[in-house]
Amino acid sequence: MKLPRLRSASLALLAWCVLAPLAGSLSAQASAATYYVRTDGGDDAQCNGRADVAYPGSGSNVDCAWKHPNYALPANDKPRIDGGDTLIIGPGEYMIGWDSPGLSTKSLRCDRSSPYDCYPAAPPSGKPDAKTRILGAGHDSGCKAPPKLWGTNRVELVFNLQDADNVEVGCLEITDKSDCVEFHADDAVRCERDAPPFGQWASIGIGAKNSKNVYLHDLNVHGLSGRGIMAGGLRDWTIERVRIVANGWAGWDGDVGEGESSNDGDIVFRNVEIAWNGCAERWQTGEPFACWAQEEGGYGDGLGTGKTDGHWLIEDSRIHHNTSDGLDLLYTDESKTATVVVRRLYAAANAGNQVKTAGNALIENSVIVGQCAYFHGKFAMSDGDMCRAYGNALSIGIGPKQTATVRHNTITGEGDCLILTAGGNATSRVDIYNNALIGQKDVTASDGDMRSCGHYADESTAVVTFAGNAFWDVKDDMCPPGNVCGREPKIASMEMGSFDPAPLAGSPLIDHATHQTSVTSDFLRQSRPMGAAPDIGAIEYQGGQAKATGATPSTSKAASGDADGTKIDQTSGAATPTQSSGWMIGTLAAASLLTAGVAAAMRKQRGRKGA
Repeated sequence: MKLPRLRSASLALLAWCVLAPLAGSLSAQASAATYYVRTDGGDDAQCNGRADVAYPGSGSNVDCAWKHPNYALPANDKPRIDGGDTLIIGPGEYMIGWDSPGLSTKSLRCDRSSPYDCYPAAPPSGKPDAKTRILGAGHDSGCKAPPKLWGTNRVELVFNLQDADNVEVGCLEITDKSDCVEFHADDAVRCERDAPPFGQWASIGIGAKNSKNVYLHDLNVHGLSGRGIMAGGLRDWTIERVRIVANGWAGWDGDVGEGESSNDGDIVFRNVEIAWNGCAERWQTGEPFACWAQEEGGYGDGLGTGKTDGHWLIEDSRIHHNTSDGLDLLYTDESKTATVVVRRLYAAANAGNQVKTAGNALIENSVIVGQCAYFHGKFAMSDGDMCRAYGNALSIGIGPKQTATVRHNTITGEGDCLILTAGGNATSRVDIYNNALIGQKDVTASDGDMRSCGHYADESTAVVTFAGNAFWDVKDDMCPPGNVCGREPKIASMEMGSFDPAPLAGSPLIDHATHQTSVTSDFLRQSRPMGAAPDIGAIEYQGGQAKATGATPSTSKAASGDADGTKIDQTSGAATPTQSSGWMIGTLAAASLLTAGVAAAMRKQRGRKGA
C-alpha cells in the first residue's frame, strides 16, 4: 500500500516538531556563558568576568576575571551570571562575610548591623539539561588544589543554595578560620556572637532549602562552627566525593524547619566521608577537640534529617567518629513511599547508633562497628554521651506492610545489641540473611550476661526471619535454627579498636551463606561468590588476601549511575565490580586518629524482653 503524500504544510509542521526541541537545546547551550574568578582579578567595574586572565591594571569592562565570587553572586541577591552559566573559581582563598570584596551596597540583608547575612546570593537556577555550574579550577583534572571559601564575622552561610534548582557545585573547600563552636558549653570554645569583633567563624558551610536537581561533588566541608551542610526540602540531589568533617554541631543536618524539611525524589550519597562532627576543629591543623553532644547541649549526628520522604541511597562511604548517631534516617518512618538503601558503608565509632533506618529499607555489604564508647576519656567528651540510645549498632524502625532486609553485613558492637528492631505488626517483615554478627562486651550493662545481644525486638510484633547468619559471642548465645552457631568466625581482627572483618583461611564464614540472594559482589566490590557458595558477612574470601579495606571517597569519578539522576534499585544486589572503594582499615585508623582500645563506660542496663 502506498503511503499518502504529505503536503508541504504537513512537512513543515513535522520538521518543526522534530527540530524545535533540538534547536531549543542548542540555543540554550549556545547562550550559556563561562565566567571566571581569580585572586588577581578586578572588581565589577574593571572586569566583566569573561576571561581567565588577571586585571591588567587599567581600563574598565575589560575581558578579565573578577577577584571574588561576590561579584558574580552579590549579597543583593541579583547575580551577574544567568541560569545555565558556569563560574570557574581560581586557586587561592576567598573570604566570605562582612568586609569581603564585592559586597553590594544595595543589599537589603547585609550591612554592618547584620554581618551574619553577608553571604553570597544563590546561583540562579539552570534547566534540567543545562545546569548552572559553580566549580573550582581543576575540577576537570582531579581537583588537587580546590579554592578555599572561608567564612568570617559570624556569617550564617558560606555557600548559598536556597531556592536553587538545576545547579552543580564542585571542587571547593568550604571552612572558616576559627577554632570556636557556636553556643558550645565550654566558654573557652564558644564563639563570640554578641559584639564585634566576632572573629573569623561561620555557622554553616552550605545551606539549602526548597532546591531540586542539584549535584554536589569533590567538596571538603570542614571546621564550621555549626553544621557542615544544612539542607532540607530537597528533591533529586546527588552528593559524590564529598567530605563533611569536624563541624561543631553536625555534619549534615536536614531539619530546616517544621513543614519545610521533607525531601523527595532520589537523594544519593556516594563516596562520602562524614566524620568527627560534634567536635571543634583546630583550623590550622585539622585536629578535632572539644567534642560534645546532647548531654552538654550539643547535637553531633553525622547525618540526620527531619521527617522526610524520598528514596535514599548511601553507598561506598564512611561515617565514623561522630559524637551522636552516625547515619540517622529514622524519620522516614511516617512516610508511605520513602525507601532507604545502605550499600557498602563503613560505619564505626559513632557515639550513638551507627546506622538507623525506618520504613522499607535494604542494608547490605556493609561493615558496622559499634564502638560507641570510643570517646571515653578523649576529646573532653562527656561520659553521659557515650552509647546514646544504648549504643545499638544497627537500629531498624518498621511500619505496617513494610519490609527491611539486612544481608551480607558484618556487624559488631559494644552497645546493648547488634540489631534492634522497633515498631510494626504482623504485616511487617525484617529479613536478616547471611550476616556475621559478632558480639563484644556490653559497656551499657551492669549485671547479668555482659555481652551485647544479637537482636532485640523493642515493642515490635514484626516478623523477623534469620537465615544463613553466623552468631558469635552474643548475649545468651542466641542462635536461631538455620544459622552458624558457636564457631569462632576467624577474621583478621575482632578487637574493637582495630576491627577487620576479612575472613582468614579456615573461617566458618567461607562458603556458608546458605540463604540465596541476588548479591553478586562484596563490600570491596569483589565478585561474590568465589567458592562453592557465597561467604557470610561483608567480605568474600579471595584466598590469601590482605586485610580488608574500609570504604573511602574515591578520587576518580563514579563509574556507575547517572550523577544527575541515579535511580535507586532497592531489591537487587550490588552491581558487577567497577571501581575500588578501599583504604586499609589500618590506614583509616591512622588517618582518622582511631586508636586501639577504649576503657569501658558503664551505664545502667534497661530491661529486655528477649535476647
